[in-house]
Amino acid sequence: MRNRLLTLLWVLASPVLLSAQTPPLAKTDQDAIVAFTEKAAVRALNFRQGELASLMQGRADFTSEGWTDFLQHMQGFLDEKGAPTFTSSFVPSGGAVIVAQENGIVHVRIPGTLKQTHNQSSTTYRVKIQIQAGGKPARITRLEQTMCAGSAACR
Repeated sequence: MRNRLLTLLWVLASPVLLSAQTPPLAKTDQDAIVAFTEKAAVRALNFRQGELASLMQGRADFTSEGWTDFLQHMQGFLDEKGAPTFTSSFVPSGGAVIVAQENGIVHVRIPGTLKQTHNQSSTTYRVKIQIQAGGKPARITRLEQTMCAGSAACR
């Protein structure tokens, strides 16, 4: 009977225990991650056509999974050696803003301008870069680029 009661208590309590989240990061840790993401976004999104080394300069800022995800978005735009087939330049237009935090991962948004050039043609986009990063040392777990339709869309 006692074992059944303990099992019942465990079954009832386990969803609460499993859903418990880690406490929010300290302000200094959040500030460090924001500073890191601002620099890391520029490193990741600034590379030159045909130069694998320029793309790889941002590799150390990512987790293994984060880097794999980043390269997935580059599929079709890398040559047979893995070098980019275009030049990319990202310039932030405002400071990074924390939009959420969960389980030690900080979600940061950085507005800016992304210019992409292929041979002689180039296009400039207003974008917001969404980055998820955390850990010690901080590493990017996800980086997404979203084009903005208007000025309010990039905030």
